[in-house]
Amino acid sequence: MEDSMIVELYWQRSEQAIYETQRKYDRFCLSIASNILPLREDAQECVNDTYLAAWNAMPPNRPSILSAFLGKLTRRISIDRWRKLSADKRGGGSVPAALDELSECIPGGADPAAQAEAKELARAIDRFLDTLPQAQRRIFLMRYFDLSSLRDISAKSSLSESKVKSMLHRIRGKLRLFLQEEGY
Repeated sequence: MEDSMIVELYWQRSEQAIYETQRKYDRFCLSIASNILPLREDAQECVNDTYLAAWNAMPPNRPSILSAFLGKLTRRISIDRWRKLSADKRGGGSVPAALDELSECIPGGADPAAQAEAKELARAIDRFLDTLPQAQRRIFLMRYFDLSSLRDISAKSSLSESKVKSMLHRIRGKLRLFLQEEGY
């Protein structure tokens, strides 16, 4: 079923929307959640929460790219779950490593001014990603959006782990310079 038809089912408040979303995007969402959370049960629960969040968000939202909308919801829900689970410093794996790698490039903050700046920062990062060759952009997004491990990126891109690691290091350096030029 086409994405526009699935979105229309949400707008009609048809439960068929959840079924069609699950049928088409379950593996995609589970992949994102599994890259963030160590237990498959937690990942599956986050995917189910994604379907509920999509149900609650449409209407009023009408996403033009359903996969990106669901991916963003899954990622946010999974990171929130990971933070909750690792609150006692019990976490591990690639999520803290990936977030630590980016922390040296990106400032943080929780007040309203910082949130507005974070939105502008996201737009700046989008502009930066547009300057990268497709292969580098894909590897960057696998690491920092999907939170994939270096091993998984290596397997998916047919590059050695050391090549992926050095490529990410160079991209972060370029990002740091780009953001400095943008005033961050």
